[in-house]
Amino acid sequence: MANLGRILIADDEETFSESTAELLRRQGYRCDCAPDAATAAEKLRNNDYDLLIADINMPGNPKLELIRDMPKIAEGMPVILITGYPSLGSAIQSIELPVESYLVKPIDFEQLLAHVRIAVEHFRLYRSVHRIKQRLQYWYESLGSIEELLKNDSQEAILVSLDTFLELTFQNIVDAVSDLKHVIAVLAEQTKDKQPCHLFNCPRLESLTNGLAETVNVLKGTKSAFKSKNLGEIRRKLEVLIQSKP
Repeated sequence: MANLGRILIADDEETFSESTAELLRRQGYRCDCAPDAATAAEKLRNNDYDLLIADINMPGNPKLELIRDMPKIAEGMPVILITGYPSLGSAIQSIELPVESYLVKPIDFEQLLAHVRIAVEHFRLYRSVHRIKQRLQYWYESLGSIEELLKNDSQEAILVSLDTFLELTFQNIVDAVSDLKHVIAVLAEQTKDKQPCHLFNCPRLESLTNGLAETVNVLKGTKSAFKSKNLGEIRRKLEVLIQSKP
């Protein structure tokens, strides 16, 4: 069965946490359990999870301390709060905090599963966008370094470093494109009533296309400086990406 995501269930009621974890595993999720807030925080810091399901009244969380610390422990991770003792106060606090859902025990599993699916997919989308942002930032910094290399009169310095440097830059761009495809696929699934745009014919991604074209021009400009099979291959791959049609 495919891995649909990894979930941490934090609850001091062992019967609930273990049974819920087993039901979610049968659906394709990987699940771990924690009996208190301190253990949950440690697991969140040391592992990659897609969702936290947390009991309000477990040890270490009487005032939702764990949830308040989530931006520092696992930025952006969604939280589903559960409780066997619902109160107006805890409901109001959950609205003020980054909480996806507030569910009351005994919990209907199908209802929980629906919230889990939405929360996990949203977080995976968030992480894809975050990775794209980081890679594009590195890409722009890389282009600046390439310009500096080309300004350098030392042919030896260019020959030694530029090939390897550009290979790494190209791989970074390919990874960003892969994440973009995932983002678009998810958004297309969520908005089936709208026609999704093609990756390089989408107005929101016009800047990426222009950036790739600029990169190709920079690579073409190096042809007169020195001969490089790797550099030529990178340029051709980028040109294929830009010229892709739906």
